[in-house]
Amino acid sequence: MWIVIAVVGAATVALKAVGPVILGGRQLPEGLNSLLFLLAPALLGALVVTQAVGGDRQIVLDDRLVGIGAALVAIALRLPLIAVVVIAATVTAAVRALG
Repeated sequence: MWIVIAVVGAATVALKAVGPVILGGRQLPEGLNSLLFLLAPALLGALVVTQAVGGDRQIVLDDRLVGIGAALVAIALRLPLIAVVVIAATVTAAVRALG
């Protein structure tokens, strides 16, 4: 597993280095720039969904979804990020303790 982590880390560094080398100080086209701006939130959303409902080759609906729901409410209330994380973790732990 550590070899895979090292390879992925090295590939990430290499990919980040390729951009400035290829572009050489030129600006990206506006359409591509706006697409790259949306890439990080999309990847983060995919990671959250796979971690929230992913199981061993099946979809698992459990207490993690309640924590995500609490986080969504906290985000809707425009609470700071640390508060969102604490609320989500607390609600998830409470549901696990009760159920």
